[in-house]
Amino acid sequence: MKYTTLVTTEQLAQHLDDPEWVVFDCRFTLTDADAGRRAYAHGHIPGARYAHLDDDLSSPITPATGRHPLPDPDALAEKLGQWGVTAGTQVVVYDDSFGSMAVRLWWLLRWLGFDAVALLDGGLPRWKRDKQPLSEETPISRPAYFHAKPNRNAWVDAAFVDAARSDPQHRILDARPEERFTGEREPLDNVAGHIPGSCNWSFEENLDLGGTLLPAEELHAAYLKLLGGLPPERIIHTCGSGVTACHNILAMEAAGLSGSRLYPGSWSEWITDPARPVETGESGLLPCHGEHEKGLSCA
Repeated sequence: MKYTTLVTTEQLAQHLDDPEWVVFDCRFTLTDADAGRRAYAHGHIPGARYAHLDDDLSSPITPATGRHPLPDPDALAEKLGQWGVTAGTQVVVYDDSFGSMAVRLWWLLRWLGFDAVALLDGGLPRWKRDKQPLSEETPISRPAYFHAKPNRNAWVDAAFVDAARSDPQHRILDARPEERFTGEREPLDNVAGHIPGSCNWSFEENLDLGGTLLPAEELHAAYLKLLGGLPPERIIHTCGSGVTACHNILAMEAAGLSGSRLYPGSWSEWITDPARPVETGESGLLPCHGEHEKGLSCA
C-alpha cells in the first residue's frame, strides 16, 4: 500500500526495519537555523535521515527571491538518491511543529513526480507520547538513483499571483498566523501585511487539539467553504516563504481536493519588489464565503 498524505505512528513503527521505507527528520526553527540539526543529534526516529530546510530543501537566496527559494531539481534529486530514495520507496517526513516544516519535503517530492510520501500525523510529539523508540545513531544510506520529473504546473510565480489576486476565478490562501497576515506582528520579514485580495487560513486550522490532522470529512467541508464553488486548481497557497503553505495543500489532498498550487516565493518574495502592492488589516479582502469561520480573515 502506498501512503500519499499521512501515516500514523503505529504504521511507521511497523516499518522501521523495512528497507523500502525512508524516513526524514525535518525539524527546523526559523530563528535558529541549527536548532533542528542539534535536536536530531540528541534523538530521532530510528533510521531517519536529517533534511535541513536551508541547506537541503532550498536554493541560495538572491535579492529577488524569498527566504526559501525552490531547490534546483537536479541537485535535490541527487541528494534524494544519496539518501536512498528510489521509485519504489515509501517516504515518511516528520518534525516537531505540527508538520509545518516537514510538509516542505512532502511537497517537493510531489513536485518532482514522486507521490509515495506521507507526513507522520502528530509528528515527533505524538511519536514520543506513544512511547515509540528514539535513536542517536546516524543511519548509513545505500545510494540509489532518483529520477526527477518536475511538474511546472505545481506552482505559480509572482506575476501569476499579481493577476490572480483580483480575479474572482482564483483564490489566494495565506497560511500564516492571523497577526502576521493583518500586519499586527511581523517577526521575520521587513514588511508587514499580506497580498491584497488574499484570505487568511492558518495551517493550524487543519489540526485538532492534539496536533493531528482533522478527519478528512471535516477538512473537506471546511475547504469547500473556502473554495466558494471554485475548483481546487484555482486555489493558490502562500505563507511567509513557501514552506508552511504546503500544509494547506496537504490538507486539501487529504480531503480529496487535489490540484491546488503553491506560490513558492510567498510573502518574503512578494515584498522584494516595491511595485507590488501590500495591504494590512482586514479591509479590502475578497470574501471567501458568506460566513466568518474561526481563523478566517475575510471581509
